[in-house]
Amino acid sequence: MKPTSGKGPLHGTPPATLAELDDALVDCHACPRLVAWREQVAREKRAAFRDEEYWGRPVPGFGPADASLLIVGLAPAAHGGNRTGRMFTGDRSGDVLYAALYDAGLGSQPTATHIGDGLELFGTRITSPVHCAPPANRPTVVERDTCRHWLEQELDLLSPTLRSVVVLGGFGWQALLPVLSAAGWTIPVPRPKFGHGAHVLLAATEAREHPLHLFGCYHVSQQNTFTGRLTKEMVTEVLRDAARAASLPLPG
Repeated sequence: MKPTSGKGPLHGTPPATLAELDDALVDCHACPRLVAWREQVAREKRAAFRDEEYWGRPVPGFGPADASLLIVGLAPAAHGGNRTGRMFTGDRSGDVLYAALYDAGLGSQPTATHIGDGLELFGTRITSPVHCAPPANRPTVVERDTCRHWLEQELDLLSPTLRSVVVLGGFGWQALLPVLSAAGWTIPVPRPKFGHGAHVLLAATEAREHPLHLFGCYHVSQQNTFTGRLTKEMVTEVLRDAARAASLPLPG
């Protein structure tokens, strides 16, 4: 497990770049339960990965700083992102998501196994409302709200180019809407409900020059994909719709 500096959440001057944001984020110790769990998992490891060094820290977003499309998940998996240090990398959920991104023309390859595996995203970035792996994949409301400022700052840095957001699951949807509202986009009343294939256009305002397309997609969890509630083709379809809305080029 990599050493940590003991820093808490970012305060003071906001970061000027996503690289600065990511550098600060990976040293966050703001949530004691999540810190204890991510480090316990990194020490004890899963038998299949016993010879690997786990990341065991908050997992930053992944993708270019000028992305037009943002994918918002839930939180890193204990033996996925918490092991590899990259969003949705090294677990079954990532197997589905990155295969769909590849099919949609938004990724350079259909697999994601580790940092340095050659994977590149095109016009797309992946993040989450909670950046540490939570026990049972269930962050608390307090942990979600404590982590919120990272998402707020990430959205602000992406806003010049951001045109479309895909939210994976109801947790991300509920976490993201108030952040988008605080960031200056107009949220319709009544508040849009999450659903697979949901599409809402958030109007431009004085604070945000460009409108934002918001899409819902069932989370790529094993519970959804193993039962057939969600297929790779369903994810690809939502990604293609979001890419078109963001004016990203599509294959074929």
